[in-house]
Amino acid sequence: MFTKKTNLLALAMLLIVALAAITASSWLPFSPAAISPEQRLTGPSGAHWFGTDDFGRDIFSRTIVAARVSLSVGVIVAVLSTVIGTVIGLISGYFRKVDFVLMRIIDGFLAFPALILALALVAALGGSITNIIIALTLAFFPVMARVVRSATLQVKNQSYIEAAQTTGSSHAVIIAKYVLPNILSPVIVQSTFIFAKAILAEAALSFLGVGVNPSTPTWGNMLQEAQIYVTIAPWYSIFPGLAIVITVLALNLLGDGLRDSFNPHQAKRKRKTKLA
Repeated sequence: MFTKKTNLLALAMLLIVALAAITASSWLPFSPAAISPEQRLTGPSGAHWFGTDDFGRDIFSRTIVAARVSLSVGVIVAVLSTVIGTVIGLISGYFRKVDFVLMRIIDGFLAFPALILALALVAALGGSITNIIIALTLAFFPVMARVVRSATLQVKNQSYIEAAQTTGSSHAVIIAKYVLPNILSPVIVQSTFIFAKAILAEAALSFLGVGVNPSTPTWGNMLQEAQIYVTIAPWYSIFPGLAIVITVLALNLLGDGLRDSFNPHQAKRKRKTKLA
């Protein structure tokens, strides 16, 4: 019961953040770009719920609008990484002749920490949303490829795969009809974790100054701007930081819940361990 409630809470948190970002232009009290020098670095109040920044801009409005960039990058990176990683993992796990070559390429990507690889790619390509998506996809798809390859190797040895091969079914039909549907559970779970990691990585890149153009509010560049005001205006960094924590925590909780749903035996073992 606790797990189900946690899953629902995580899903509700994500929906609230997404809906707030999508509908922001119709209900936000202030424009995220509106500058009011006389109101600079004022604390949370009835007018400015999260306070204002060093230009007098409303932090609440900027935090909500910044969710658009973070969520968009996270979704696109998760989808692209899942598609690319799944295709490579299926080919590698099913066709053993190409497995060695593909996995050595994947090992080359995995030799670099994901954030370092993304940082190098963005620094080389330039700091735009498109380049950030490309860099993060190249950083995260190898993990998905490894997960899919492992699952494919397990499924390939099942009797129904051998039966399909003896009936003369083509490799494409076997992969699409028998292999892929039986490995979807780890793919879905891993994609939620990539979503969360992509949001964190985008925020880190923006914080380091190689992310999205500073004129576009993101949680990362808001934290970067707020770092010199931590002692005199703590609200400046607290609320963008909380937005990152809440979103990433919700995605991780949802991923854990999906994993337990797809693998009930593992969930039972976890509950028994806690009771012991």
